[in-house]
Amino acid sequence: MTTDTERNDDPAADPDVTDRVDPESIDQQAVARGGVYTVMAKLLDEPDEATYERLRSGELQETVHRLVEASGLAVDPPDLSVEDDHDTLCARFNDLFTVGYSEYEDRTDGSLNSEGPPVSLYETSYRPEASWNDVNLDLARAYSYFGLEIDQSARDNHDYLPYQLEFAGYLARQEAAGAADVAKARLDLHDRHLHVVTGGLAERIGQEPGTALFGEVAAFVDRFVTADQQDLAEQFEGGGGT
Repeated sequence: MTTDTERNDDPAADPDVTDRVDPESIDQQAVARGGVYTVMAKLLDEPDEATYERLRSGELQETVHRLVEASGLAVDPPDLSVEDDHDTLCARFNDLFTVGYSEYEDRTDGSLNSEGPPVSLYETSYRPEASWNDVNLDLARAYSYFGLEIDQSARDNHDYLPYQLEFAGYLARQEAAGAADVAKARLDLHDRHLHVVTGGLAERIGQEPGTALFGEVAAFVDRFVTADQQDLAEQFEGGGGT
């Protein structure tokens, strides 16, 4: 996902906010929530070497714990410690999220039994009642309304969870800067999309063995989204979200 701004998971130094707003007027809780979403989007992608080093050093765990504390949400932070080496962690990611299963049922006629990866990072996998087209068009319109677009070189779908997390982070930072109606847009994202995919992800990954870091991240994302959705719903609707 691309915008005209850079991303930063530090609530005290976010260029989406501090470069154009009086620091004393910034909603620090919203900035912190944006930082959490940005980090989680990164951790639900295959870890590059820089991300791995931040995990191994404990830097990311310290950052996320600080962001969660500053978010104003009563959510237990995740344990982001890793014992795997980089190659093993990447292999674990691919086994869970990208590598499918296939075998020939009948080699005489070429019949192939094929399944996707054990755990999906796409919302439509958890929305059997909704069409792929409807879900992705709805998200595409939302991204476009706020001046965002999918990186065309990535060739991924709009319902990809890391994109939705990036979007939630962007909206939270815009809210922190005082943009009108952005918090309501974030609640709408939660209600229509994000809570579905994070809940489905947490449930499905919980059924898999050997998930290590990614199981911890999935469980945390689900409870953080739930808490953020409920907090926003109390502000605008006087009750919890669904």
